[in-house]
Amino acid sequence: MSFPVDRHSWVHFTPGTDPPDPSVLAVKSATAARLFLDHYGLTLPTGLWSTHSDLRVGVGMASSTADIVATLRCLFQLFALPYDQQVVLAVLAEIERADSVFLDEFALHLSGRHRVVRRLGTGFGFHTAFVTEPGTVDTEAVSASLLEHYRRRGEEYERCLTALLKGFDSSDPAAVARAATVSATLSQEVLPKATFHSMLTHRERFGADGIFVAHTGCLIGYLFPRRLGAHRKSELSAFFHSLGYQCSFVQGGYG
Repeated sequence: MSFPVDRHSWVHFTPGTDPPDPSVLAVKSATAARLFLDHYGLTLPTGLWSTHSDLRVGVGMASSTADIVATLRCLFQLFALPYDQQVVLAVLAEIERADSVFLDEFALHLSGRHRVVRRLGTGFGFHTAFVTEPGTVDTEAVSASLLEHYRRRGEEYERCLTALLKGFDSSDPAAVARAATVSATLSQEVLPKATFHSMLTHRERFGADGIFVAHTGCLIGYLFPRRLGAHRKSELSAFFHSLGYQCSFVQGGYG
């Protein structure tokens, strides 16, 4: 399950006189555009692509999936076609394992099979304080070791998933945050975060409900039930600075 946050990728197409330059798009986004046009039997008019993203690449923020989805949404609008989630899923299935960023709600999603198992709604959200540890992660390169880890720890992940879904069913964000912490702890065995143990030790001090990580990246952060005041942000910033990192704050989820 992806954790939606208030960060986005943007793709625009402005009709004009110049032939569109596909090199402006990321390789996967250009492939998505080609697949979209082939599916509908359309030809791209002359004009200019432009892109912008708030998401860092290779740190576990689903940047490539977000770029692909932004490209497809742009094309739906350009050709005045109704947004079709099945077309989006079919295009993603041709390109990569995908996060559920094409949905505007929490969801249980099988990234390899490109199937939404269960929609979990928009009942609540979190405020987060997070850092990005050094380096990048190639999702495809770590997939085999991750899948083996999931198989080895299948019972623990199953209990974690059960607790997570109960949290959503009862509209209990604290329960969801606890399940996220368990999942983050399990993730330490395969893609460890250097700051995890320090963050776990100080979680109650800062009043965080839990810890979340990018399971295919190097991002880690706290989950808070309410918006943080200036004093608490200052404390968190100083704490992460003592660990060698610059802290960022962003709203996640909904509500």
